[in-house]
Amino acid sequence: MTTRGEPVLRTIPQPRDINTNGHIFGGWVLSQMDIAGGIMAAREARGAVATIAIEAMKFIQPILLQDLVSVYATIEKRGRTSVAIRLDVVATRDNGTSEVPVTSGLFTFVALDENHRPRPLPEK
Repeated sequence: MTTRGEPVLRTIPQPRDINTNGHIFGGWVLSQMDIAGGIMAAREARGAVATIAIEAMKFIQPILLQDLVSVYATIEKRGRTSVAIRLDVVATRDNGTSEVPVTSGLFTFVALDENHRPRPLPEK
C-alpha cells in the first residue's frame, strides 16, 4: 500500500452492504473510492469530472460490518484534461485500536465542460 494522502471520505458500511461471506461487497468499496476520487478531482478541475479509468485493484483484507472505512487520496499525475488520483482504503476496527489496509487503486478523472465534453484543467 502506498503512503496515505489526504483523508477524503469516512463511512461505515451497513448490513445491506454485506455479502454471503460476511464481508462487505467489493463493489461497495469501489463506489466509495470513486466518490472520494471524484471529490478530489472536482476540486482540482474546479468543476464537473467523470471517471474514465481505474487501474487494477487488489483487495488485501476484507472489510467487516462495523469497520470504519477511510479513503485517502493523493494526486499522482496531472494531464491536460485529466487527473490521476491514488486512492488508499483503510479499515479501522476493534473500537479504533487497529487499522487494516484494505485496497489501493489509481483512478483517472477527466474534467468536463457544460456539454459533458473534456476540457482543459485550470492552471494551478
